[in-house]
Amino acid sequence: MSVPFHYPPDLFELLVQTIPLLCRSKQNVLTFFKGAGVDARLMSGVARKVNEDKDSITKYEIVRKVLERLNEKGDTTLAARREVLRRIVEFEDFSTCWPDDRLKAQGLIAQIRQVVNVKDSFTRMREEREREQRERRAEQEAKFRQDQLRRDTFASVKSDLFALFGEQNPHRRGKKLEGVLNRLFDASGILVRDAFTVIGAEGEGIVEQVDGVVEIDGEMYLVEMKWWNEPLGVEAVSQHLVRVFTRGQARGIFISASSYTEPAVQTCKESLHRMVVVLCNLQEIVMLLEKEEDLKAFLKEKIKAAIVHKNPFHEPLRDIP
Repeated sequence: MSVPFHYPPDLFELLVQTIPLLCRSKQNVLTFFKGAGVDARLMSGVARKVNEDKDSITKYEIVRKVLERLNEKGDTTLAARREVLRRIVEFEDFSTCWPDDRLKAQGLIAQIRQVVNVKDSFTRMREEREREQRERRAEQEAKFRQDQLRRDTFASVKSDLFALFGEQNPHRRGKKLEGVLNRLFDASGILVRDAFTVIGAEGEGIVEQVDGVVEIDGEMYLVEMKWWNEPLGVEAVSQHLVRVFTRGQARGIFISASSYTEPAVQTCKESLHRMVVVLCNLQEIVMLLEKEEDLKAFLKEKIKAAIVHKNPFHEPLRDIP
């Protein structure tokens, strides 16, 4: 049973009027409170009066004094307050009352049950509101931590990507680029599989290398990343187009630090009737990080342009101020 933190005034007065009717003697009143777990120290004063001069105090005065002390002690006496109320609400054997008190006791207990039900309903509603507030706060805090982690990851990716512009070793720079961009994909909510190689049969060694694989809206995209000094030509893009085409339902993404030649873009455009392929400039990724735009939405817009408008090299960030 859920009970208010303190006995409210209406319930308090009903208890003061009811408990004396349930107990035939003053000593019975003390026994009632003792059985409910009330600390003997809270009853010491009234107990002394009962033992030394029982006519100096009434049953009603005993109940009022003990209940006042229970209320004053706050949460330390919550269990005792609940037990007192439980014993009254569940009281059934009125044969222990004085005959003239039975009907009055029954009526008072009915009132107490009604008050408790009303108070209990408000308590449950309050507890439900508090639970919902706690859940909302927890969700907000979790979202804040997630957003902060995302911001920290993006800041780290941005820093590492910018540092690559000072890397002089082309091979090392290319490998680091793969890792940086795959981290960016992952932080953007895009499922990522890191670079992998395909080994040929009978000692052929590595016959194919894929820089990464990502999943966007249930579609698999093979990712090729290049950091060359010159724009990528037909030969460079064709190698990746073959990798994509030989995998049936796969699609392709190019990311180049040096853009593409017009023949290369045309080759990709002509391939769109067989597969979806999109072309990205590394500079677009840099702009995306600087503007804190969403990578997934950026790629989906490029994919849409490739499918709907047959434009594999759509540049959505160009129109963003």
